[in-house]
Amino acid sequence: MDSAQYDVLIVGGGNAGLCAAMSALELGVKVGILEKAPRAQRGGNSTLTSHMRFAFDSVEDLVPLINEPSEQTIKDMADKLPGRPQADLWDEIMRATEGQSDQDLVHIHVRESYNTIRWLRSKGNSWVSNSGDPTAGDLILMNGGGFGLQDHNYNFVESNGAKVHYDTSAFELIQDSRGRVTGVTALGPDGIVNIYGKAVVLASGGFEGNAAMRARYLGAKWDTVKMRGVPYNTGEGLEMALDIGAMPYGSWSSCHASPQDMNRPTYSLPSSQSIGGREWNRYAYPFGILVNVNGQRFVDEGEDIRAMTYAKMGRSILTQPQGVAFQIFDAKTRRMGLLSAYGTASGDTKGTLEELANSLGIDPIGLTNTVAEFNGAIQPGSANLTAFRTDGISTSGITPAKSNYAISIEEPPFEGYAVCCGITFTFGGLLVEPQTAQVQHVAGRPIPGLYTAGEMLGGLWHWNYPSGSGMMSGATFGRIAGNSAARDALSI
Repeated sequence: MDSAQYDVLIVGGGNAGLCAAMSALELGVKVGILEKAPRAQRGGNSTLTSHMRFAFDSVEDLVPLINEPSEQTIKDMADKLPGRPQADLWDEIMRATEGQSDQDLVHIHVRESYNTIRWLRSKGNSWVSNSGDPTAGDLILMNGGGFGLQDHNYNFVESNGAKVHYDTSAFELIQDSRGRVTGVTALGPDGIVNIYGKAVVLASGGFEGNAAMRARYLGAKWDTVKMRGVPYNTGEGLEMALDIGAMPYGSWSSCHASPQDMNRPTYSLPSSQSIGGREWNRYAYPFGILVNVNGQRFVDEGEDIRAMTYAKMGRSILTQPQGVAFQIFDAKTRRMGLLSAYGTASGDTKGTLEELANSLGIDPIGLTNTVAEFNGAIQPGSANLTAFRTDGISTSGITPAKSNYAISIEEPPFEGYAVCCGITFTFGGLLVEPQTAQVQHVAGRPIPGLYTAGEMLGGLWHWNYPSGSGMMSGATFGRIAGNSAARDALSI
Protein backbone atom coordinates (compact mmCIF):
# COMPACT_ATOMS: atom_id res chain seq x y z
CA MET A 1 0.00 0.00 0.00
CA ASP A 2 1.73 3.20 -1.20
CA SER A 3 -0.97 5.56 0.10
CA ALA A 4 -4.70 5.81 0.55
CA GLN A 5 -7.24 8.61 0.73
CA TYR A 6 -10.35 8.67 2.92
CA ASP A 7 -12.91 11.19 3.98
CA VAL A 8 -12.53 10.09 7.61
CA LEU A 9 -9.40 8.29 8.79
CA ILE A 10 -9.65 6.63 12.19
CA VAL A 11 -6.50 5.67 14.09
CA GLY A 12 -7.31 2.77 16.40
CA GLY A 13 -9.75 -0.12 16.18
CA GLY A 14 -11.10 -0.39 19.71
CA ASN A 15 -14.62 0.38 20.85
CA ALA A 16 -14.20 4.15 20.43
CA GLY A 17 -12.68 3.84 16.96
CA LEU A 18 -15.35 1.48 15.66
CA CYS A 19 -18.13 3.64 17.09
CA ALA A 20 -16.54 6.59 15.29
CA ALA A 21 -16.48 4.53 12.11
CA MET A 22 -20.13 3.46 12.41
CA SER A 23 -21.16 7.03 13.10
CA ALA A 24 -19.20 8.41 10.14
CA LEU A 25 -20.59 5.75 7.81
CA GLU A 26 -24.11 6.98 8.60
CA LEU A 27 -23.27 10.15 6.65
CA GLY A 28 -22.11 8.24 3.61
CA VAL A 29 -18.41 9.11 3.77
CA LYS A 30 -15.44 6.94 2.87
CA VAL A 31 -13.90 5.56 6.08
CA GLY A 32 -10.49 4.04 6.74
CA ILE A 33 -9.37 2.46 10.02
CA LEU A 34 -5.81 1.80 11.11
CA GLU A 35 -5.48 -1.11 13.56
CA LYS A 36 -2.03 -1.60 15.05
CA ALA A 37 -2.67 -5.24 15.94
CA PRO A 38 -2.84 -8.14 13.50
CA ARG A 39 -6.33 -9.18 12.54
CA ALA A 40 -6.36 -12.10 14.99
CA GLN A 41 -5.70 -9.70 17.90
CA ARG A 42 -7.85 -6.79 16.78
CA GLY A 43 -10.13 -4.84 19.04
CA GLY A 44 -7.98 -3.45 21.84
CA ASN A 45 -8.83 -3.38 25.54
CA SER A 46 -12.49 -3.30 24.57
CA THR A 47 -12.35 -7.05 23.89
CA LEU A 48 -11.38 -7.77 27.50
CA THR A 49 -14.39 -6.31 29.28
CA SER A 50 -18.05 -7.22 29.59
CA HIS A 51 -20.29 -4.21 30.17
CA MET A 52 -21.00 -0.51 29.84
CA ARG A 53 -22.27 1.65 32.69
CA PHE A 54 -25.18 3.80 31.53
CA ALA A 55 -28.18 5.66 32.88
CA PHE A 56 -31.62 4.07 32.76
CA ASP A 57 -34.82 5.10 34.51
CA SER A 58 -36.22 1.62 35.07
CA VAL A 59 -35.62 -1.99 34.14
CA GLU A 60 -38.15 -1.51 31.35
CA ASP A 61 -35.44 0.51 29.59
CA LEU A 62 -33.28 -2.63 29.54
CA VAL A 63 -35.89 -4.90 27.99
CA PRO A 64 -35.34 -3.65 24.39
CA LEU A 65 -31.64 -4.46 24.69
CA ILE A 66 -32.12 -8.15 25.50
CA ASN A 67 -33.32 -10.79 23.08
CA GLU A 68 -36.65 -12.05 24.44
CA PRO A 69 -36.05 -11.70 28.20
CA SER A 70 -38.26 -13.83 30.44
CA GLU A 71 -40.55 -12.30 33.05
CA GLN A 72 -38.38 -13.84 35.75
CA THR A 73 -35.27 -12.22 34.28
CA ILE A 74 -36.97 -8.82 34.32
CA LYS A 75 -38.12 -9.31 37.91
CA ASP A 76 -34.67 -10.42 39.06
CA MET A 77 -33.07 -7.35 37.51
CA ALA A 78 -35.60 -5.03 39.12
CA ASP A 79 -34.99 -6.61 42.51
CA LYS A 80 -31.24 -6.02 42.23
CA LEU A 81 -31.32 -2.47 40.85
CA PRO A 82 -34.62 -0.79 39.88
CA GLY A 83 -32.86 1.92 37.88
CA ARG A 84 -29.87 4.22 37.53
CA PRO A 85 -31.29 7.66 36.65
CA GLN A 86 -29.00 10.24 35.08
CA ALA A 87 -28.64 12.03 38.41
CA ASP A 88 -27.42 8.81 40.02
CA LEU A 89 -24.88 8.15 37.27
CA TRP A 90 -23.64 11.73 37.61
CA ASP A 91 -23.25 11.26 41.36
CA GLU A 92 -21.40 7.97 40.91
CA ILE A 93 -18.87 9.55 38.58
CA MET A 94 -18.32 12.58 40.79
CA ARG A 95 -18.05 10.41 43.90
CA ALA A 96 -15.51 8.10 42.29
CA THR A 97 -13.36 10.95 40.95
CA GLU A 98 -13.76 13.16 44.04
CA GLY A 99 -15.48 15.82 41.95
CA GLN A 100 -12.53 16.32 39.61
CA SER A 101 -14.17 15.18 36.38
CA ASP A 102 -14.77 17.83 33.73
CA GLN A 103 -18.44 18.63 34.23
CA ASP A 104 -19.10 19.51 30.59
CA LEU A 105 -17.77 16.10 29.51
CA VAL A 106 -19.67 14.30 32.26
CA HIS A 107 -22.89 16.05 31.27
CA ILE A 108 -22.63 14.71 27.72
CA HIS A 109 -21.45 11.30 28.90
CA VAL A 110 -24.44 10.93 31.23
CA ARG A 111 -27.05 12.47 28.96
CA GLU A 112 -26.06 10.42 25.92
CA SER A 113 -25.24 7.12 27.60
CA TYR A 114 -28.59 5.40 27.13
CA ASN A 115 -29.07 6.95 23.67
CA THR A 116 -25.70 5.48 22.70
CA ILE A 117 -26.65 2.05 24.03
CA ARG A 118 -29.83 2.11 21.96
CA TRP A 119 -27.79 3.25 18.98
CA LEU A 120 -25.45 0.26 19.42
CA ARG A 121 -28.53 -1.94 19.61
CA SER A 122 -29.67 -0.49 16.28
CA LYS A 123 -26.37 -1.66 14.79
CA GLY A 124 -27.19 -5.25 15.76
CA ASN A 125 -25.56 -5.53 19.18
CA SER A 126 -27.46 -7.11 22.06
CA TRP A 127 -27.14 -7.71 25.79
CA VAL A 128 -27.83 -10.61 28.16
CA SER A 129 -28.74 -10.65 31.84
CA ASN A 130 -25.86 -11.21 34.23
CA SER A 131 -26.14 -14.53 36.04
CA GLY A 132 -22.42 -14.95 36.75
CA ASP A 133 -20.10 -13.33 39.27
CA PRO A 134 -22.29 -12.10 42.18
CA THR A 135 -19.66 -9.50 43.17
CA ALA A 136 -19.82 -7.72 39.79
CA GLY A 137 -22.83 -5.43 40.16
CA ASP A 138 -23.80 -5.64 36.47
CA LEU A 139 -27.45 -6.17 35.56
CA ILE A 140 -26.72 -6.86 31.92
CA LEU A 141 -23.62 -7.78 29.94
CA MET A 142 -22.75 -7.39 26.29
CA ASN A 143 -23.71 -10.52 24.38
CA GLY A 144 -20.40 -12.30 23.94
CA GLY A 145 -18.69 -9.73 26.17
CA GLY A 146 -16.45 -7.05 24.75
CA PHE A 147 -15.00 -9.57 22.31
CA GLY A 148 -18.48 -10.24 20.92
CA LEU A 149 -19.22 -6.52 20.66
CA GLN A 150 -15.99 -5.82 18.83
CA ASP A 151 -16.29 -8.81 16.53
CA HIS A 152 -19.78 -7.71 15.54
CA ASN A 153 -18.74 -4.10 15.02
CA TYR A 154 -15.77 -5.06 12.85
CA ASN A 155 -18.02 -7.14 10.67
CA PHE A 156 -20.50 -4.27 10.55
CA VAL A 157 -18.05 -1.56 9.46
CA GLU A 158 -16.28 -3.77 6.93
CA SER A 159 -19.56 -4.94 5.39
CA ASN A 160 -20.63 -1.30 5.14
CA GLY A 161 -17.60 -0.21 3.19
CA ALA A 162 -14.97 0.80 5.74
CA LYS A 163 -11.44 -0.37 5.00
CA VAL A 164 -9.43 -1.74 7.94
CA HIS A 165 -5.65 -1.68 7.64
CA TYR A 166 -4.29 -4.26 10.11
CA ASP A 167 -0.69 -4.36 11.36
CA THR A 168 -0.53 -0.63 10.72
CA SER A 169 0.82 1.73 13.39
CA ALA A 170 0.56 5.50 12.94
CA PHE A 171 3.40 7.55 14.39
CA GLU A 172 3.10 11.05 12.88
CA LEU A 173 0.30 13.41 11.90
CA ILE A 174 0.39 15.13 8.51
CA GLN A 175 -0.65 18.79 8.32
CA ASP A 176 -1.12 21.21 5.46
CA SER A 177 0.23 24.78 5.42
CA ARG A 178 -2.82 26.03 7.34
CA GLY A 179 -2.30 23.56 10.17
CA ARG A 180 -5.12 21.25 9.17
CA VAL A 181 -4.54 17.56 9.90
CA THR A 182 -4.78 15.71 6.58
CA GLY A 183 -3.54 12.24 7.43
CA VAL A 184 -0.89 10.19 9.18
CA THR A 185 2.43 8.56 8.49
CA ALA A 186 2.35 4.94 9.58
CA LEU A 187 4.40 1.76 9.66
CA GLY A 188 2.48 -0.87 7.74
CA PRO A 189 3.23 -4.45 6.71
CA ASP A 190 5.26 -3.22 3.73
CA GLY A 191 6.99 -0.29 5.40
CA ILE A 192 6.40 3.45 5.86
CA VAL A 193 3.28 4.84 4.23
CA ASN A 194 1.27 8.08 4.22
CA ILE A 195 -2.48 7.58 4.63
CA TYR A 196 -4.70 10.59 4.09
CA GLY A 197 -8.04 11.69 5.45
CA LYS A 198 -9.99 14.92 5.14
CA ALA A 199 -10.52 14.52 8.88
CA VAL A 200 -8.76 12.27 11.37
CA VAL A 201 -10.08 10.65 14.55
CA LEU A 202 -7.46 9.52 17.06
CA ALA A 203 -8.71 6.56 19.09
CA SER A 204 -5.54 4.55 19.66
CA GLY A 205 -5.64 4.26 23.44
CA GLY A 206 -3.43 5.48 26.24
CA PHE A 207 0.18 4.71 27.17
CA GLU A 208 -0.38 1.78 29.53
CA GLY A 209 1.66 -0.52 27.27
CA ASN A 210 4.73 1.76 27.39
CA ALA A 211 6.87 1.16 30.48
CA ALA A 212 8.92 4.33 30.00
CA MET A 213 5.82 6.52 29.71
CA ARG A 214 4.28 4.82 32.74
CA ALA A 215 7.36 5.67 34.79
CA ARG A 216 7.47 9.22 33.44
CA TYR A 217 3.86 10.10 34.14
CA LEU A 218 2.63 7.66 36.81
CA GLY A 219 5.80 7.44 38.89
CA ALA A 220 8.01 4.92 40.64
CA LYS A 221 7.26 1.19 40.27
CA TRP A 222 4.72 1.72 37.49
CA ASP A 223 7.22 0.58 34.87
CA THR A 224 7.16 -2.86 36.52
CA VAL A 225 3.43 -3.53 36.72
CA LYS A 226 1.60 -6.12 34.67
CA MET A 227 -1.06 -5.14 32.16
CA ARG A 228 -4.63 -6.27 32.42
CA GLY A 229 -4.95 -4.84 28.92
CA VAL A 230 -3.44 -5.43 25.50
CA PRO A 231 0.22 -4.62 24.72
CA TYR A 232 -0.54 -2.39 21.74
CA ASN A 233 -1.48 0.86 23.51
CA THR A 234 1.96 2.44 23.74
CA GLY A 235 1.12 6.12 23.51
CA GLU A 236 2.02 7.02 19.91
CA GLY A 237 -1.38 8.61 19.34
CA LEU A 238 -0.91 10.92 22.29
CA GLU A 239 2.69 11.72 21.40
CA MET A 240 1.99 12.61 17.79
CA ALA A 241 -0.89 14.85 18.86
CA LEU A 242 1.26 16.59 21.44
CA ASP A 243 3.95 17.01 18.79
CA ILE A 244 1.64 19.30 16.79
CA GLY A 245 0.54 21.31 19.80
CA ALA A 246 -2.48 19.44 21.15
CA MET A 247 -3.30 20.46 24.70
CA PRO A 248 -2.79 17.67 27.26
CA TYR A 249 -5.68 17.40 29.66
CA GLY A 250 -6.93 15.34 32.56
CA SER A 251 -5.10 13.17 35.06
CA TRP A 252 -1.82 12.11 33.47
CA SER A 253 -0.55 10.80 36.81
CA SER A 254 -3.34 8.27 37.37
CA CYS A 255 -4.85 5.23 35.72
CA HIS A 256 -7.24 2.29 35.97
CA ALA A 257 -5.40 -0.22 38.16
CA SER A 258 -7.13 -3.21 39.72
CA PRO A 259 -6.30 -6.28 41.85
CA GLN A 260 -5.03 -9.06 39.62
CA ASP A 261 -3.83 -12.58 40.26
CA MET A 262 -0.17 -12.53 41.21
CA ASN A 263 0.65 -15.02 38.47
CA ARG A 264 -1.31 -13.40 35.68
CA PRO A 265 0.58 -13.00 32.37
CA THR A 266 2.35 -9.74 31.51
CA TYR A 267 -0.55 -8.70 29.27
CA SER A 268 -3.76 -10.01 27.76
CA LEU A 269 -4.63 -10.66 24.12
CA PRO A 270 -8.07 -10.41 22.49
CA SER A 271 -7.78 -13.90 21.04
CA SER A 272 -7.79 -15.39 24.55
CA GLN A 273 -11.31 -14.04 25.05
CA SER A 274 -12.70 -15.82 22.00
CA ILE A 275 -11.93 -19.18 23.59
CA GLY A 276 -13.00 -18.36 27.14
CA GLY A 277 -9.68 -17.19 28.54
CA ARG A 278 -8.67 -17.81 32.14
CA GLU A 279 -10.05 -15.33 34.69
CA TRP A 280 -7.30 -13.25 36.31
CA ASN A 281 -9.38 -10.54 38.00
CA ARG A 282 -9.54 -10.83 41.79
CA TYR A 283 -12.50 -8.67 42.73
CA ALA A 284 -14.03 -10.30 45.83
CA TYR A 285 -11.88 -8.14 48.14
CA PRO A 286 -14.81 -6.10 49.59
CA PHE A 287 -16.04 -9.27 51.31
CA GLY A 288 -12.75 -10.12 53.04
CA ILE A 289 -9.65 -8.26 54.15
CA LEU A 290 -6.51 -7.25 52.27
CA VAL A 291 -3.17 -7.63 54.03
CA ASN A 292 0.48 -7.19 53.04
CA VAL A 293 3.36 -9.58 53.65
CA ASN A 294 3.54 -8.33 57.25
CA GLY A 295 -0.06 -9.41 57.77
CA GLN A 296 -1.23 -5.81 58.12
CA ARG A 297 -4.33 -4.26 56.57
CA PHE A 298 -3.64 -1.09 54.58
CA VAL A 299 -6.89 -0.02 52.91
CA ASP A 300 -10.64 0.23 53.51
CA GLU A 301 -11.76 -2.78 51.48
CA GLY A 302 -15.44 -1.83 51.86
CA GLU A 303 -15.27 1.91 51.23
CA ASP A 304 -17.98 1.55 48.57
CA ILE A 305 -19.39 -1.09 46.25
CA ARG A 306 -16.79 -2.92 44.20
CA ALA A 307 -17.65 -1.06 41.00
CA MET A 308 -16.63 2.20 42.67
CA THR A 309 -13.30 1.10 44.16
CA TYR A 310 -11.66 -1.65 42.09
CA ALA A 311 -10.05 0.72 39.56
CA LYS A 312 -8.03 2.41 42.30
CA MET A 313 -7.36 -0.64 44.47
CA GLY A 314 -4.37 -1.69 42.37
CA ARG A 315 -2.57 1.53 43.24
CA SER A 316 -2.89 0.74 46.96
CA ILE A 317 -1.47 -2.74 46.39
CA LEU A 318 1.51 -1.37 44.44
CA THR A 319 2.57 0.74 47.43
CA GLN A 320 2.93 -2.32 49.68
CA PRO A 321 6.19 -4.21 50.29
CA GLN A 322 7.12 -6.21 47.18
CA GLY A 323 4.03 -4.75 45.47
CA VAL A 324 1.96 -7.72 46.62
CA ALA A 325 -1.08 -8.22 48.84
CA PHE A 326 -3.28 -11.09 49.96
CA GLN A 327 -7.05 -11.36 50.01
CA ILE A 328 -8.15 -13.29 53.11
CA PHE A 329 -11.55 -14.97 53.50
CA ASP A 330 -13.16 -17.55 55.74
CA ALA A 331 -15.64 -20.34 55.01
CA LYS A 332 -18.65 -18.00 55.09
CA THR A 333 -17.48 -16.14 52.01
CA ARG A 334 -17.09 -19.34 50.02
CA ARG A 335 -20.45 -20.65 51.22
CA MET A 336 -22.18 -17.46 50.08
CA GLY A 337 -20.87 -17.98 46.54
CA LEU A 338 -18.70 -14.85 46.53
CA LEU A 339 -15.56 -16.69 45.43
CA SER A 340 -17.02 -18.35 42.34
CA ALA A 341 -14.45 -16.63 40.09
CA TYR A 342 -11.49 -17.89 42.16
CA GLY A 343 -11.31 -21.42 40.82
CA THR A 344 -7.80 -21.01 39.43
CA ALA A 345 -6.61 -18.23 41.76
CA SER A 346 -3.07 -18.26 43.13
CA GLY A 347 -3.46 -19.07 46.81
CA ASP A 348 -4.26 -21.72 49.33
CA THR A 349 -6.85 -23.02 51.78
CA LYS A 350 -5.88 -24.06 55.30
CA GLY A 351 -7.48 -25.04 58.58
CA THR A 352 -5.80 -22.30 60.61
CA LEU A 353 -4.67 -18.74 59.94
CA GLU A 354 -1.11 -19.64 60.98
CA GLU A 355 -0.97 -22.43 58.41
CA LEU A 356 -2.40 -20.13 55.74
CA ALA A 357 0.12 -17.41 56.54
CA ASN A 358 3.07 -19.81 56.37
CA SER A 359 1.83 -21.21 53.07
CA LEU A 360 1.44 -17.79 51.45
CA GLY A 361 4.56 -16.13 52.87
CA ILE A 362 2.74 -13.79 55.25
CA ASP A 363 4.03 -13.07 58.76
CA PRO A 364 1.81 -15.44 60.82
CA ILE A 365 1.83 -13.35 64.00
CA GLY A 366 0.99 -10.23 62.03
CA LEU A 367 -1.93 -11.95 60.28
CA THR A 368 -3.42 -13.53 63.40
CA ASN A 369 -3.17 -10.26 65.33
CA THR A 370 -4.75 -8.33 62.46
CA VAL A 371 -7.64 -10.77 62.15
CA ALA A 372 -8.28 -10.72 65.90
CA GLU A 373 -8.28 -6.91 65.94
CA PHE A 374 -10.55 -6.80 62.89
CA ASN A 375 -13.05 -9.30 64.29
CA GLY A 376 -13.21 -7.41 67.56
CA ALA A 377 -13.93 -4.12 65.81
CA ILE A 378 -16.96 -5.27 63.80
CA GLN A 379 -20.11 -3.42 64.77
CA PRO A 380 -23.49 -5.16 65.27
CA GLY A 381 -25.80 -5.53 62.30
CA SER A 382 -26.94 -7.84 59.56
CA ALA A 383 -24.65 -7.98 56.54
CA ASN A 384 -26.26 -7.46 53.14
CA LEU A 385 -23.72 -8.89 50.72
CA THR A 386 -24.82 -7.34 47.44
CA ALA A 387 -22.67 -5.72 44.80
CA PHE A 388 -25.32 -3.07 44.06
CA ARG A 389 -25.43 -1.20 47.37
CA THR A 390 -23.41 -0.88 50.55
CA ASP A 391 -24.67 -2.42 53.79
CA GLY A 392 -23.25 -0.12 56.47
CA ILE A 393 -21.78 -3.01 58.47
CA SER A 394 -18.53 -1.41 59.58
CA THR A 395 -15.72 -1.52 62.10
CA SER A 396 -14.92 0.89 64.91
CA GLY A 397 -11.65 1.78 66.58
CA ILE A 398 -9.21 0.34 64.04
CA THR A 399 -7.16 1.92 61.26
CA PRO A 400 -7.88 1.61 58.47
CA ALA A 401 -11.59 1.25 59.15
CA LYS A 402 -13.79 -0.99 57.06
CA SER A 403 -16.90 0.96 56.08
CA ASN A 404 -19.08 -1.83 54.72
CA TYR A 405 -19.22 -5.64 54.38
CA ALA A 406 -17.33 -6.19 57.63
CA ILE A 407 -17.62 -9.99 57.83
CA SER A 408 -15.76 -11.75 60.61
CA ILE A 409 -12.90 -14.06 59.67
CA GLU A 410 -13.22 -16.88 62.17
CA GLU A 411 -14.74 -19.95 60.52
CA PRO A 412 -12.29 -22.43 58.95
CA PRO A 413 -11.20 -23.32 56.42
CA PHE A 414 -9.47 -20.03 55.68
CA GLU A 415 -8.58 -18.96 52.14
CA GLY A 416 -5.92 -16.54 50.94
CA TYR A 417 -5.01 -15.33 47.45
CA ALA A 418 -1.95 -13.39 46.28
CA VAL A 419 -2.68 -10.32 44.15
CA CYS A 420 -0.73 -7.63 42.38
CA CYS A 421 -1.52 -4.34 40.65
CA GLY A 422 -2.64 -4.68 37.04
CA ILE A 423 -2.99 -1.61 34.83
CA THR A 424 -5.85 -1.48 32.32
CA PHE A 425 -5.63 2.02 30.87
CA THR A 426 -4.28 5.49 31.60
CA PHE A 427 -6.47 8.51 32.32
CA GLY A 428 -4.41 11.36 30.84
CA GLY A 429 -5.46 12.52 27.39
CA LEU A 430 -6.19 15.48 25.15
CA LEU A 431 -8.41 18.51 25.62
CA VAL A 432 -11.46 18.50 23.34
CA GLU A 433 -14.47 20.68 22.65
CA PRO A 434 -17.08 18.51 24.41
CA GLN A 435 -19.89 18.87 21.88
CA THR A 436 -17.76 17.81 18.90
CA ALA A 437 -14.75 15.95 20.40
CA GLN A 438 -12.45 18.21 18.34
CA VAL A 439 -8.92 18.38 19.73
CA GLN A 440 -7.82 21.77 21.05
CA HIS A 441 -4.43 23.43 20.51
CA VAL A 442 -2.22 24.86 23.25
CA ALA A 443 -2.76 28.23 21.55
CA GLY A 444 -6.40 28.10 22.64
CA ARG A 445 -8.05 27.18 19.35
CA PRO A 446 -9.22 23.96 17.73
CA ILE A 447 -6.89 21.89 15.58
CA PRO A 448 -8.61 21.70 12.17
CA GLY A 449 -9.43 18.19 11.05
CA LEU A 450 -8.48 16.43 14.31
CA TYR A 451 -10.84 14.63 16.72
CA THR A 452 -10.38 12.10 19.50
CA ALA A 453 -12.27 9.62 21.68
CA GLY A 454 -11.75 6.72 24.06
CA GLU A 455 -8.71 6.56 26.32
CA MET A 456 -7.17 9.51 24.46
CA LEU A 457 -9.92 11.90 25.55
CA GLY A 458 -8.73 13.59 28.74
CA GLY A 459 -10.68 15.06 31.62
CA LEU A 460 -13.24 12.42 32.52
CA TRP A 461 -11.39 10.13 34.93
CA HIS A 462 -9.20 11.16 37.86
CA TRP A 463 -7.58 8.51 40.11
CA ASN A 464 -10.66 6.31 39.88
CA TYR A 465 -13.81 5.66 37.88
CA PRO A 466 -17.04 3.63 38.08
CA SER A 467 -16.89 0.19 36.47
CA GLY A 468 -17.90 0.08 32.81
CA SER A 469 -17.51 3.83 32.33
CA GLY A 470 -14.52 3.67 30.00
CA MET A 471 -16.42 1.58 27.48
CA MET A 472 -19.40 3.87 27.79
CA SER A 473 -17.41 7.05 27.23
CA GLY A 474 -15.57 5.42 24.33
CA ALA A 475 -18.83 4.60 22.61
CA THR A 476 -20.45 7.95 23.38
CA PHE A 477 -17.59 10.20 22.34
CA GLY A 478 -16.57 7.85 19.55
CA ARG A 479 -20.02 8.32 18.08
CA ILE A 480 -19.71 12.09 18.50
CA ALA A 481 -16.19 12.22 17.05
CA GLY A 482 -17.14 10.15 13.99
CA ASN A 483 -20.15 12.31 13.25
CA SER A 484 -18.15 15.51 13.70
CA ALA A 485 -15.28 14.29 11.53
CA ALA A 486 -17.68 13.19 8.76
CA ARG A 487 -19.44 16.56 8.77
CA ASP A 488 -16.07 18.28 8.69
CA ALA A 489 -14.94 16.18 5.73
CA LEU A 490 -18.15 16.83 3.83
CA SER A 491 -17.73 20.58 4.31
CA ILE A 492 -14.44 20.67 2.40
